[in-house]
Amino acid sequence: MKHLLLAAALALAATAAQGEVIDAQPNGFEVKRTALLNAPADKVYAALSQPSQWWNKDHTWSGSAANLSLAPMAGGCFCEKLPNGGSVLHMTVVYAQPGQGLRLFGGLGPLQMSGPTGHLGWTLAEKDGKTTLTQTYDAGGYMKGGLDKIAPVVDQVLGEQFDRLKVYVESGKAP
Repeated sequence: MKHLLLAAALALAATAAQGEVIDAQPNGFEVKRTALLNAPADKVYAALSQPSQWWNKDHTWSGSAANLSLAPMAGGCFCEKLPNGGSVLHMTVVYAQPGQGLRLFGGLGPLQMSGPTGHLGWTLAEKDGKTTLTQTYDAGGYMKGGLDKIAPVVDQVLGEQFDRLKVYVESGKAP
């Protein structure tokens, strides 16, 4: 029985996204995730521009992922509608290459309320109809107490979104 559990755990780990805090210093950090998605790169890229379909509502200001939008073009907005006509600019698109990559600039979540800013990037590499998707978020600047303290939480939250994106791409349904 012990061997069966170990084999099952190893099989699950082989298909799950692999993520980690690459570096964490008081003035900045880098987190990274990589996974193989059972979908072509154009489908993965199209899904990236639909965060309302896969982003967890618990990590929005409005409490509803349906209020999220992303315009995948240079200068495009990763934005959120708020009640009473309010809005949030989470990040701005600085690079958009269909089927290859998407990069955004800005501060996510609590980073908006302090000095840090960062780059959230996705690179796509397709082979045999499957896509290796790599997500990185590099943040730097001033944050009281140091950015190294928040890096594991950012890794966890972005990792959750990454995993939800993978499920959405492969199943067509929100997790």
